[in-house]
Amino acid sequence: MKTTTKNQYAYANNILIALVSAIFGYNLYQTIVHPAESNIGLSLILVVLTSIMVRKYGYKQVKDKENN
Repeated sequence: MKTTTKNQYAYANNILIALVSAIFGYNLYQTIVHPAESNIGLSLILVVLTSIMVRKYGYKQVKDKENN
């Protein structure tokens, strides 16, 4: 029995989600504390792009079991 993963982008998408979440959280903090130094617009663009990537490629690995 051979087990392979169908979704090769799942690991990269999980890293992307974590990175964008950290950036968005930092910029949200900057918006609240120092509004003049924040880049919340760029963070929102990153969140939208990450959402598109996750919807297109998924974020969970799908295991395919073949019976030979």
